[in-house]
Amino acid sequence: MKILVINCGGSSIKYQLIDMAEKAILAKGAVEQIGAKNACFSYESNEKKVIENDIVIADHESGLVRILEALTDRDYGIISDYSDIMAVGHRVVHAGDKFRGSVLINNEVLEALHECIELAPLHNPPNIKGIEICQKVMPAVPQVGVFDNALHINLPPHVYLYGLPYQYYEKYGIRRYGFHGISFSYMTARASEMINVPVSKLRIVSLMLGSGCTVNAMKWGQSADVSTGFTPCEGLIQSTRAGNVDPAVITYMMRKFDLSPDQMDDILNKQSGWLGLSTISTDYRAVEEAAKNGHQQAQVALEAFAYHIRKYIGAYAAAMGGIDLLVIAGGVGERNAAVRAKICKDFEFIGLQFDEEKNAMLHGEGIISTTASRVPVVVVNTNEEIIIANETERIIKI
Repeated sequence: MKILVINCGGSSIKYQLIDMAEKAILAKGAVEQIGAKNACFSYESNEKKVIENDIVIADHESGLVRILEALTDRDYGIISDYSDIMAVGHRVVHAGDKFRGSVLINNEVLEALHECIELAPLHNPPNIKGIEICQKVMPAVPQVGVFDNALHINLPPHVYLYGLPYQYYEKYGIRRYGFHGISFSYMTARASEMINVPVSKLRIVSLMLGSGCTVNAMKWGQSADVSTGFTPCEGLIQSTRAGNVDPAVITYMMRKFDLSPDQMDDILNKQSGWLGLSTISTDYRAVEEAAKNGHQQAQVALEAFAYHIRKYIGAYAAAMGGIDLLVIAGGVGERNAAVRAKICKDFEFIGLQFDEEKNAMLHGEGIISTTASRVPVVVVNTNEEIIIANETERIIKI
């Protein structure tokens, strides 16, 4: 059975074609920097590797078309036509309380995703687009949605409720949902393998640091807290999302500058984060380069990003009564030694001893704490796609 996994993010699409019988990745790649002038497309199989840099991919639809063309390309494609694909699994972010976990996609599911666009404006639209294009191109192939907030479904009320009148939760479902659950499931399982201790015996703080960022506290195998909330905007400073902001600032700005809810939403989700603080770019690498060249606002953006991550690590260690493992993943976390150093230094008081040399030399996965560190720090190359594929296979066999 071959399953195609489509993972549409705010500015990227990751994909894998997986042979489930062998658990083998037949082809994989990504479209990155969608909408920018320097978009990139990559495709890799055992037979061929294709990289196209500095191309124009205007939107997610164009990116998905390019992916499907590559999979069936006469010269290097891995399948003859779409009939070889038995199912498509999609990462989906938010349908409120209507759907959690993994579901066979139908009109009811799509309607729920449309209704919740305002809760995840950077992710639900590309998630929906990915589903609709695959339905159009492969109408006979079942589509499965794997929800990103399923891991956090059993958070206790004192964690998921806000300090608002209870009626707003009862009537409208206003609560913390949390996101990046698919990644956290993979990250924690992989890291526990690397240190040879079961997840059920660990208090873990996990950092998913990409364009979108989330911190998760996992205690004895269950999600105990999560930084993202009612929407993915809460929590850390992210590429374009503001993260935690005094809510009174929002109402003040709306009155002061006569902003509509949509305009304020655009500021919080698309103009803020390290883009807004640095005034430079949504690309962390560009902000980092500007900081090295003396750009003061870029330097502030980097320091703020790391500082707020460190606060969450300390807070979650306190909430769980200790920490046994710190896990780092995501495009920024996996590839950037400098940001890992900013985050991990000076945590000896919780039993974490950071190894600067290991960190600087790391390429791919590995442990960047000292051998004497009571709290290991593990960098994991997250693979949401394999989790999505497994869930897709489970659903279509029901």
